[in-house]
Amino acid sequence: MSTGTADDRVGSVVLLIGSSTGGIGQHVLSLARGLVATGASVTVCGPAATEEQFRFTAVGARFASVEIPANPTPADARAVAALRRVLADPVDVLHAHGLRAGLVALLARPAAPVVVTWHNAVLATGLRGWVSRAVERAVARRARVTLGASADLVERARALGARDARLAPVAAPPLAPPRRRREAVRAEFGVAPDQPLILSVGRLHPQKRYDILVDAAAGWRALDPTPAVIIAGSGPSYLQLAARISATRAPVTLLGHRTDVADLLNGADLAVVTSDWEARQLFAQEALRAGVPLVATAVGGLPELVGDAAVLVPPGDVTAVDQAVRELLGDPDRRAELARRGPAQAARWPTEAETVATVASLYAELTSPPGQPVSGDSTGGSGPATGRG
Repeated sequence: MSTGTADDRVGSVVLLIGSSTGGIGQHVLSLARGLVATGASVTVCGPAATEEQFRFTAVGARFASVEIPANPTPADARAVAALRRVLADPVDVLHAHGLRAGLVALLARPAAPVVVTWHNAVLATGLRGWVSRAVERAVARRARVTLGASADLVERARALGARDARLAPVAAPPLAPPRRRREAVRAEFGVAPDQPLILSVGRLHPQKRYDILVDAAAGWRALDPTPAVIIAGSGPSYLQLAARISATRAPVTLLGHRTDVADLLNGADLAVVTSDWEARQLFAQEALRAGVPLVATAVGGLPELVGDAAVLVPPGDVTAVDQAVRELLGDPDRRAELARRGPAQAARWPTEAETVATVASLYAELTSPPGQPVSGDSTGGSGPATGRG
């Protein structure tokens, strides 16, 4: 793995992002901050809303608005034209994050090599799924390098004909220490000292399958004391989830977008992830780092991420989530064991600095004259883009 020496520096990088309110935006912000620190000139391109939320310019990057629609539409032409205006000034590397951004990057036909990081799997069905898989295939075959946030994404890209696909885990930025005591956090939600508080954090989107958590929580009303369940996040599934919570009388509160996840974890007894698919979900990383016992679905990159430091359950299985939570609530020794294992597992993950160094080394590899070795990189173009495997 590269250590980010001067020889790994590149002059100018464009980071392209589509709509994001969570992990992808955080990752691009982390890369922008780290690359600027190495002396690179960084321009982030994406929807104006991403700059409003993540403030890429606050870490020294430039920002240019490129409004990438959530789905392929004729509006892609405007996004491509906007990106071409940015690329009128020569850049060394164009690095797109997500398939939608990858498609726009490739349609712009830049002179610079295009790197595309795959952060999510294609889960859509029907016509939308067909279109998404067509985009997936085109991006895989045309990108100079494909980076996958989890091993299954790398395998998928290779199966679709990617020229150079590598594993590149996305590091979760460390949370700031909690600002409130555990008792104060629990008091906000009216949680008694002996009452379990269960937390989930993520975008309210069908992929996250919060309906599974709500249905399981409805059955926990019979427990004494009844657990309180809080879900932090915003998104398109809010109204459906609110209706489901009301209909099932589940002890669940939708908090909306929160910026105090460290505080919420400080007050929680359990963390739960019920997604149909994840690569290296930020909340799962945050929960393990905080020593909060985690129940998560065995999908995508989650098993390789958590190892034996979490309880894994099948996706889409209300009964499995229900039983896992009940067993942990009734077994304080098991919870204490998971609380110890979480930080130990997290210590094995690549750090933000290592992630930035790996990406910078890849950029240097792509921009170095043929035959010239790159400092800190002995793998050439065929090895994984991370020393963590």
